[in-house]
This record gives sequence, C-alpha cells and structure tokens, in this order.
Amino acid sequence: MVKYIGMRIVYLILTLFMIASFTFFLMKLLPGTPLTAQDKLSEEQQAIVLEKYNLNDPIPVQYFNYMTNLAQGDLGVSFQFDNRNVTAIIAERIGPSMQIGAQAMVIGTIIGILLGVVAAVYHNGALDTSSTIFAVLGQSIPGFIFAGILQYFIGVKFGWLPVALWGTFAHTLLPTIALAIFPMAITARFMRTEMLEVLGSDFITTAKAKGLSKPVVIFKHSLKNSLIPVITILGPLAVGLMTGTFVIETIFSVPGLGEQFVKSINTNDFPIIMGTTLLASFAFVVIILIIDLLYSVIDPRIRLN
Repeated sequence: MVKYIGMRIVYLILTLFMIASFTFFLMKLLPGTPLTAQDKLSEEQQAIVLEKYNLNDPIPVQYFNYMTNLAQGDLGVSFQFDNRNVTAIIAERIGPSMQIGAQAMVIGTIIGILLGVVAAVYHNGALDTSSTIFAVLGQSIPGFIFAGILQYFIGVKFGWLPVALWGTFAHTLLPTIALAIFPMAITARFMRTEMLEVLGSDFITTAKAKGLSKPVVIFKHSLKNSLIPVITILGPLAVGLMTGTFVIETIFSVPGLGEQFVKSINTNDFPIIMGTTLLASFAFVVIILIIDLLYSVIDPRIRLN
C-alpha cells in the first residue's frame, strides 16, 4: 500500500507538471493583452508595464521563470489587482466556493442515495417512477434554471431566504440547493441502477433465505456493494462544486473562485488563470487517489497492486 501511494504521488507531480506546462502555453494563445485601457497608453507606457511583469521576455524564458517559481510555491502576482499575490486572492475566494460546494455535495449525496435505494426497493412502483423522473429532470435542466426558480419563489414571492449577495448562513442556502440538484439526481440514478443489480445477486438471495430482515439486507449487504460506482462519479463532481461553479456564483453574487476565474479570463490575468487551474487540477488528482484507496475499503475483493 505504501509503495502504491508513493508511486501515485509521483504520477500526481508529473500530471500537475504537464497541466501547468500546457496551460501556460495555452495562455499565450489568448487574444488581447493583460493591459487595461491599452488604447490610452503610449507605446512607452505599455513597454514599462510589460517589463514590470516580465512579459517582454521570450516565451521559453517566461516559462522557465514561472515553473521555477511554481516549484517554490509561488503562483506569481495578479495583473488585475495591482500586484496582489495570487495565492492570497485564491485564499480569499476559495472559502465561499468550498462552503456552498461542500453543503451541496453533502445534501445531494445523502438525498440522492436515499432516493436511489427507495427507487430500487420499490422497483416499478410510484416511488420508483417519481425518483426516475426527478433524476432525469435534475440532469437535463441547467442549474441556472433552478436558480432562477428558487430566487423567484423562495426569495421574492415568499421572502423566506435572501435572493443573492453574501453574508450570513442564510445567504448560502439558495445557491447550495441550486448546486445540490445535479449531484442529487445523478446519485439517485446511479444508486438505483446499482442497487437493482445487487438486489438480484445470489448473495442477496442467500441472505434473504437465512431469514435476515429487509433493512439488514438493504443497508448492510446491498448498500455497501452499490457505492463504488457512486463514489467514482461523485469524486470529480465534488472538485467542480468546491472549486467554483461560476454560473451559480454569478447569479447569486457569491464572491467565490468561479466568479473570479471568469473575470480573469476576460482580463487576461494569466497568473490567476494558472493558479485556479492548478488548484482544481491538484484537487482532482488527489480526489482520484482517495477514490482508488476507498475502493479497497468498500470492497475487500479489490486489491491494489
């Protein structure tokens, strides 16, 4: 196990190195420049600004300098926020994104699993049909549609929760619900499919023949063996939710990482684009490693070689 984790960490570092390299050169293909009000600056003024951020250096030199600084944990400074450190900007923005993302994942996963289990246990019944319809709608309708509906009915018409902005815990609830619908739907669909397959297995028939109660068969024997595909899809989904979903953040005026990422693209703020991309990539590869380790915990038949 230790050897396996060590090798995966090596692969993680190589993966991040490749992502950083590809992203860096892709940044150079973006149209425009990071200069604000470029038309109002003289050529001399533009040259001074470019020299300040070392953008006059040849691209290979810029790449070498960036990767050297990155190896030391330095993500550079923002072009948009007057020399502010990228790490500090990300640290300020990641909190709201992680909060609503984590809340959405917890709510979506728990309710989704319960819906999937109920749908499988009452297969072809009214509960199964209702759960399937919800899963299809939840995956088909974009999140911003649900966000608008929630804002109108819960925020405007009934006045139960704040429509937008950020401040108290109440401000997190509507964006959390809007984000939770998709993971809830996809978890319910996968859980239903896997539970139906497991409930038809021979070991479940044996468990029933031994006289085990229905809750024991479902929650002790069936549920655990149905979780692997669900964990597989929820891992990458969690990364996306917790590192910023820019549409939802924009609709609810959440000062999160996703909103900042979009602004950085519009202003060609290369350091923030790079830093956000590397953060999401790091979270993704770590989640994948954790998922692989969880496989052997959930199913003892799986061994890591």
